[in-house]
Formats: sequence, structure tokens, C-alpha cells
Amino acid sequence: MGTLRTLPTYEVVQRTYPRPTREGDEIAKAIGRAIDGALSQIGHQARIGRRPTVSAMRATAETLLDEEIETAGEDLSPELRAKTLTEIQGVLLAYRASPILGLPRPKSRLIVIGNEVGIYAQPDYWDGARRFFEMKSYLAIPPPPDVALQLRLFQLAFPGLESILICLDRHASPVTVRTLTLPPPTPEESALALRRAYDLAREHGEPKVLEYLEGPFVPYPIPPPVL
Repeated sequence: MGTLRTLPTYEVVQRTYPRPTREGDEIAKAIGRAIDGALSQIGHQARIGRRPTVSAMRATAETLLDEEIETAGEDLSPELRAKTLTEIQGVLLAYRASPILGLPRPKSRLIVIGNEVGIYAQPDYWDGARRFFEMKSYLAIPPPPDVALQLRLFQLAFPGLESILICLDRHASPVTVRTLTLPPPTPEESALALRRAYDLAREHGEPKVLEYLEGPFVPYPIPPPVL
């Protein structure tokens, strides 16, 4: 049986652009998980035909924020908690008015490079036919290098789909929706992203039996080494 060495897209990005550990990182991660959880709940409500009220969204934000902060073993001062809840509620209100409200997350795809490595790629939302969206709760326009690499791998996993970066910047007041439609990657950009993913997966990937992996699979040849 053939095997692939596999990595998720986020690990390719993290290993390419490592971030130094900073004070407050665990709190920031907990806030990010609370935002993701609240968006997921509100999106589910929208998909079944319900429009969440402002008070319901705030209650959801409070519950999830407190749970995530407790799980992280951190504490928020009353002032920081109130400020954070206001920011999260702003993101939720912007999401409710955005084109991604209620859209599902696509099934993860596997970029298969030379039948040797596989890169899991799964953007945040898609419309099931023409477009996928990657959302950030901070301003990432123009995309910094780590976001650009993430988006390029998503484009390679979902070829032919329009790719849109959507930012709901929780640090802005009020939170507004900003979008950027990305052009298709050039052959050079595709080769660089694929080679970087290939090299990292060869070194750090988890071996998995190809027969037991689920698609969809998106195959590419091994690009030449970067000189």
C-alpha cells in the first residue's frame, strides 16, 4: 500500500512563518476560539432559517468567552472582559450583515504532490459552487506573507473557484466588513507554494496509508527545488 506524508495547511504556514511567543498569546487564542465558536453557532442558526438577535449573540459571546478563558487557565480583568465582549459582539454583528452568513465550511481537500505528500486544505466557508472565503477577525488586507501562503494553498486545493479574503476587524470601531478577491496564482507562485509544502511534509509530515485517506484529492507534480 502506498503512503503519503501529510500536513495540514496551518502547519505549513506556521513552519514557514514562525511567530515568537509573546505575553498574552494564550488569551488571544482563547478569544479567537470564542469568536470561531460564536460564528459557528450563529451560522448554524442562519442555515435553519433563524436570525439571531443582538441579545442572543451577546449571550453566546459571553458564554463562549468565559468557557475558553477558563479552559486556557487565564483570567480577564472586568475591564478587559467588557472590552473583549464588545469587540466580539461587533464581529458577530458584522458577520450577520456579511455575504458569508450561513455559508457552510467545505469538506477538507487533500493536495497530493507527486504521490508522496498530502496537504490538507479547508477554507472557512464556500458557496458550494463558485467561491470560497477565508475569514480573519483582524485586518489582513493586503495579505501578510503567512496569510498569502495559506490562501495560495487553498486556491491550489480549490482550483477554478473565486477566492475571497474577508476581514471582520474586531479592533476597529465599528467593526466593518472588508473583502479582497484574489487573482489566481501564477505558475511561479503555485510552484513556490507547492515546493514549500512538499519539503515540509517530507520532513515533518505524518505517514498515512493512501488507501485509507478520504478525498477529494487534488494532484500536482513535484515542482523543482527552489534555488
